Amino acid sequence: MRVHVLQHVPFEGPGSIAAWLTARQEVVTTTRLFEAGAVLPPVSAFDVLIVLGGPMSANDEAALPWLRPEKRLLRKAIRSGKAVLGICLGAQLMAAALGARVYPAQHKEIGWFPIQGCAPQGSGFAFPATAEVFHWHGETFDLPDGAIHLARSAACPHQAFQVGQRAIGLQFHLETTPESVAAMLAHCHGELAASPFIQTAQALQARPPGRYEELYALMDQLLRYLTRSTPKREAFSAGK
Repeated sequence: MRVHVLQHVPFEGPGSIAAWLTARQEVVTTTRLFEAGAVLPPVSAFDVLIVLGGPMSANDEAALPWLRPEKRLLRKAIRSGKAVLGICLGAQLMAAALGARVYPAQHKEIGWFPIQGCAPQGSGFAFPATAEVFHWHGETFDLPDGAIHLARSAACPHQAFQVGQRAIGLQFHLETTPESVAAMLAHCHGELAASPFIQTAQALQARPPGRYEELYALMDQLLRYLTRSTPKREAFSAGK
């Protein structure tokens, strides 16, 4: 597969997705939108598009003019049937690209909190009835027209959605590794405040290795679902 990654800030990388792609020996290219002169690829240049997170808003087009062409690329990729995975800001950009509203959430959600999978619809991806995942977001989105609602949480009703057969947006960070949690804390520590849905820095870093293994396993299921039209490969393991 030809996989293209859209990265918005240096400290929010692909996390466990990188290990998954490396284990499968996929061809990976990246557009680092924070670098001067960054150029977006044409839709024909990739089979899979992965859109990472970032602290900016999907509505910051005046300050970040590259958001407009990025949304156009997302819309074209989704409508052409490419496999698309949006994470946090990436999911918000997917929603905006498809005409849905992105706006401040009632509660910022930062930490390890459970999501609840919605009842499966047709051939949509099925999340577990409940799973503890990592969150770091202050905005949310309305579901795009025709989207399947995949997951919710107590703080944020719209945690995941699917459009068509091969495009999924995640409000949460399923790609999280211990290193990515540390990077988020190093760059965004000022967002931690007293709130029912914001944990302390100590709590953010206190999860045992088994918790990350569970995230890796769920990410493996999701990526295999999105790329299921490709030849079968060896199962992903967090130890690889």
